[in-house]
Amino acid sequence: MDQAYYDTVSKMESEGINAEYMDGWMSGYMQNPLREEQRITDEYQAGYDDGTEKNTDNMSAHKA
Repeated sequence: MDQAYYDTVSKMESEGINAEYMDGWMSGYMQNPLREEQRITDEYQAGYDDGTEKNTDNMSAHKA
């Protein structure tokens, strides 16, 4: 992984971002397949979409 990934995950942890959002963001960033349909939450999907785009602009809206 590149340093941007580690820096972003550390920032999300320190800011108390929702765990589902974080899981989605990390999965999207690493281009993992989506979870099975019944386990996808709105928070996870938002994180996945942002991670796929390597976008960090929306993460503060997902504080736990």
